[in-house]
Amino acid sequence: MFALAWLVVLAGVFYFLIWRPQQRRVATMRALQRSLELGDEVITTGGVYGKITALRDDHIELEIAPGVVVKVARGAIGTRATGPPTDTDAEADADTHAEHPDDTEGAA
Repeated sequence: MFALAWLVVLAGVFYFLIWRPQQRRVATMRALQRSLELGDEVITTGGVYGKITALRDDHIELEIAPGVVVKVARGAIGTRATGPPTDTDAEADADTHAEHPDDTEGAA
């Protein structure tokens, strides 16, 4: 009897810690892919930023640089990109570069 109760507890833990969160992530990704529109700026799961220029059934065409369009699978879209960096972001980047000088200066 104890073994059966232990099995039920393990099944419950598996459900609440693994199964439900994964189902939520899948639902979120499906909602994102359904809501994509032309002109949206997105980030692929590989880290490539681009603007959607065409939506097809099985793939999306992204402009990653002026005049450079690539095809990616719909499932490869990870998230929407945020707007352009603000001035405070640029200042933070400048501070980071000031604290960490270029590694090539001390290279032999």
